[in-house]
Amino acid sequence: MSALLPTRLPLSAQVNDKVDAETFNRLIRILEINLGGIDFSISPHFNATEISQLKFATGAIIYNTTLEIHQAFDGTVLRNLYEHQSYATGLEITANVGTVTVSTP
Repeated sequence: MSALLPTRLPLSAQVNDKVDAETFNRLIRILEINLGGIDFSISPHFNATEISQLKFATGAIIYNTTLEIHQAFDGTVLRNLYEHQSYATGLEITANVGTVTVSTP
């Protein structure tokens, strides 16, 4: 799981305060470091061994690579967010029904 780095940048108390170049550059570097390590388009992936050794915040959503399913932590246990579905990857049929006529308009 990712966490943002703590910062000790000065806070502005007035609307017209100007930020000096050093403070601005420090802020940009902190944002680059923090956001570069987070991909919001995917959930963190963990296997069963990792899951047993970690603690999760209530509401955390992960992908369990052992079970191959997304799970959410409810404060007590990780719960599956859906059930696995099996989908046919190809279709095949063999039949003997006599004569079949197919008409298309």
